[in-house]
Amino acid sequence: MTTDRKHLTRRALLAQGATATGVAAMTITMPGAAFAQSFPRRPITLVVMYAAGGGTDAIMRKLADEMAKAQGWTINVVNKPGAVGGVATQYVSAARPDGYTLLGAANYNRFVRVLGHADFIPWQDWLPMKAADAPASWSVRAESPFQTMQDVIEEAKANPGKLTISTSGTGGVWHEVSLIIANMAGIEMKYVPYKGGKPATLAGLQGETDVAGGGLHEHIDLIRSGELRNLCHASTNDITLDDGTVLPSIGGIIPEAQKILPVGATYNFMVPRNLPADVLQQIADAFRAAATSEGFTEMMAQKFFQPGLLIGEEADRQGALMETITADIFNNNKEAIGAEIKSAEELGLPAPEDFETWWPPQGYTPPPIS
Repeated sequence: MTTDRKHLTRRALLAQGATATGVAAMTITMPGAAFAQSFPRRPITLVVMYAAGGGTDAIMRKLADEMAKAQGWTINVVNKPGAVGGVATQYVSAARPDGYTLLGAANYNRFVRVLGHADFIPWQDWLPMKAADAPASWSVRAESPFQTMQDVIEEAKANPGKLTISTSGTGGVWHEVSLIIANMAGIEMKYVPYKGGKPATLAGLQGETDVAGGGLHEHIDLIRSGELRNLCHASTNDITLDDGTVLPSIGGIIPEAQKILPVGATYNFMVPRNLPADVLQQIADAFRAAATSEGFTEMMAQKFFQPGLLIGEEADRQGALMETITADIFNNNKEAIGAEIKSAEELGLPAPEDFETWWPPQGYTPPPIS
């Protein structure tokens, strides 16, 4: 088991140094049992890798709230965006491995290694604990001339690379999923990066881009209000809102997309793997209780998040699979990513079609939790 998580490259940190100083904080405190336990004896800090207001932030704060309520713990939540999660990862990596500093992550933190920002292995050096998923969404402002996804496809084919779509950052999940959708549609788009899903949504709403990329959870309130019109989402089936509005699945527009749906973001804690086994178990138990709580379930239903609790070897496996897919997609779309990308060979990963025979890789050790 790896016990020394290496730091991010100097290049990535220098590029994102200014971003690291922007911190939004929240403290969640529940009195009682916490101080009677061997762990924790003091507040826990959950470091969220994206800005306040987006999907990752909303999920992490709700999980922290439910954990505090259930366990009697005190949890401080802070935001450290930058480098597609790299800044927050560096912060947690530098902390003492005692369970008091945890990473509020998304997408198994798989982008930092593929983009060369880090040389640790997310699913082997860290313990991922996944709580939920969120399908991708493409929407346009109400005044847009595009009424349907087919309108966008026709315009993009007539003018390749001219139509713009907002993303949550170069090499991030909404960039990746937009590449997948565009490739399946046979079109070229211009990808405009923003610092998170919320700014990307606002960019589309304000007409800075032709299309707002992001997650359905980030678009849904604006869709309900009529300010955004949904062109497609990456859930398995169409979604009908209470007022009868139908949100179309990309699978009904591009039939070959159906085989990979649902596609979107995942939301998970990343816990340093070298913590004491009893501390890992307590964190896992608290996370499991929070992710299945009534309050968290209600929040997911309201925002069209999808339940997806995974802890243990199956979470490691999914994290490795997603990193494998990302390496393949990014290496096949280097111009659209516009950044240095490591190959699957450099990362020690197989081709996606070889994953089933590759897993588990040599040297992998399952996490010591039940």
